[in-house]
Amino acid sequence: MLAACLLLLCIPLCYQAFHFHVAQAYARLGYPHAQHIVGQRYLQGAGVEKNEKLAMHWFRQAAGQGHPHSSFNLALGALSNMTAALEEREVEKLLGVAAAHGLREAQELLENILKSRKLP
Repeated sequence: MLAACLLLLCIPLCYQAFHFHVAQAYARLGYPHAQHIVGQRYLQGAGVEKNEKLAMHWFRQAAGQGHPHSSFNLALGALSNMTAALEEREVEKLLGVAAAHGLREAQELLENILKSRKLP
């Protein structure tokens, strides 16, 4: 009985770390949603030490498979200098993927970038 109570107390304390390790296992297998979750965890430092470089790595993996939120996060990372420079127009492509999937923030940012490029 005591062991069961201790286990129940431990679950909330260990949940984030456990969830991170499960998501990381699936991310390594190539699942884009898991890759996005791992990127989010590294970006926020939830269940793992905060690491923007690793966050951008996992966002890049998921974005390469068309994950819209990872595409948006990778574009933001590039604009914020959190990741290595992207190729010309890659930010627009990433934002376009996210916008095509209904991310309003991506659409607005893409429109602003395109407007700023048209200004003299």
